[in-house]
Amino acid sequence: METNGESRVKFVQLVFLSVFSLILAVSSAHAVLRVDITKGHADPLPIAIKDLEGDGRQLNTGGTVNDIGQNIARVVSADLERSGLFRTIDRAAFFREVPGSRPKFPNWRSIGAQALVTGQVSLQEDGRVKVEFRLWDVLASGQMIGLRYYTTPQNWRRIAHMMADAIYKRLTGESGYFDTRIVYVSESGLQTNRVKRLAIMDQDGYNHKFLTDGKHMALTPRFSPTAQEITYLSYFNDNPRVYLYNIDTGKQELLGDFPGMTFAPRFSPDGNKVIMSQAQKGNSDIYVMELRTRKVTRLTSHSAIDTSPSYSPDGRQITFNSDRGGSQQIYVMDANGKNIHRISFGKGRYGTPVWSPRGDLIAFTKIYQGRFYIGVMRPDGSGERLLTESFLDEGPTWSPNGRVLMFFRQQPYDKNGRGGETQVWSVDLTGYNERQIITPLDASDPAWSPLIR
Repeated sequence: METNGESRVKFVQLVFLSVFSLILAVSSAHAVLRVDITKGHADPLPIAIKDLEGDGRQLNTGGTVNDIGQNIARVVSADLERSGLFRTIDRAAFFREVPGSRPKFPNWRSIGAQALVTGQVSLQEDGRVKVEFRLWDVLASGQMIGLRYYTTPQNWRRIAHMMADAIYKRLTGESGYFDTRIVYVSESGLQTNRVKRLAIMDQDGYNHKFLTDGKHMALTPRFSPTAQEITYLSYFNDNPRVYLYNIDTGKQELLGDFPGMTFAPRFSPDGNKVIMSQAQKGNSDIYVMELRTRKVTRLTSHSAIDTSPSYSPDGRQITFNSDRGGSQQIYVMDANGKNIHRISFGKGRYGTPVWSPRGDLIAFTKIYQGRFYIGVMRPDGSGERLLTESFLDEGPTWSPNGRVLMFFRQQPYDKNGRGGETQVWSVDLTGYNERQIITPLDASDPAWSPLIR
């Protein structure tokens, strides 16, 4: 019987050793089709995504190869549509063309398509499926990319996310974020006796799985840079402990049983350290632990509350929130705890700062006049922008390309104590594209993985 780790290794071998470029971009005299994601809100690019043509053969796992082709096209469409940068054209407007033939571009231009995706799926003798697709520039009448993948039939959804990433990158010039996962805290039960356990899912909410059984409260999960491990906080006999959880094997390791309260553990960019805040005698400061030696170093020493630390992507700086100035604000310091300076100076209180993987922005939660906001600012505190507003928005986490944020939103209770549902949402940097991610139960404190390799 295979372990989870063995299954993952086998999948990686099947996919990544077999993926290769079929045909690179074909240039033409026309301008290259490109989505400019550096601007504010703009009209999404219209793209037609045809069902991938199948060879009609039956699969041992049930269904046909044609089903996989249709399912892949729908997931790719949903991924791109959710980004807010693309508008998928209704399939009812599509033209019938000879399978495998070059598209008749005037037909696709007539329905407003600027880009077109076509492809095929076929069953191989070894039971794997071969998935091929091509991205076409309809305006320039040329091919932009062509890729081919081999994998097992049950992994078709993963291939769809990889395809969406490839299309997104070719049309925007930025890496995609669809082949990723989200770990979060699943919540259930009465507010007076809340069950909080770790859960994981694809970024679109599918392939959902619970990681812990809920016997011990789990909080603040965060991914390692490899996306294979999670660090999180759990209460055991009412004492907070920091754990490492291996997603592939399901094994967890106690990082430390620290005196006092411990909060918000998070990996360093190189994965060799875990930074956290720890409270002793009512005072919270920031500490860092070397994972190899388990050596703990104190970085701040102040009578105020210092918490929610997050590294810059180069590991040279740390952002955190503190009330050392009289109210909760965002600060930045060097990785050794030196050169501490405040960067937030707007009205209200600021918390949960998280450095963008691009290094250009810090996301935060803001509380002002009883309302909660998710916003971003530059590392020097300039350029503050608020992206969301609600009764309670909190806990931003970045997509690996630094273009989208995920957070959790709680609804208010009514006068009878009903309501109060907590869900995970996403928003892009324009603030115009808010989307709820559907989860089986209430969900809070999401953390976005790096791209899966």
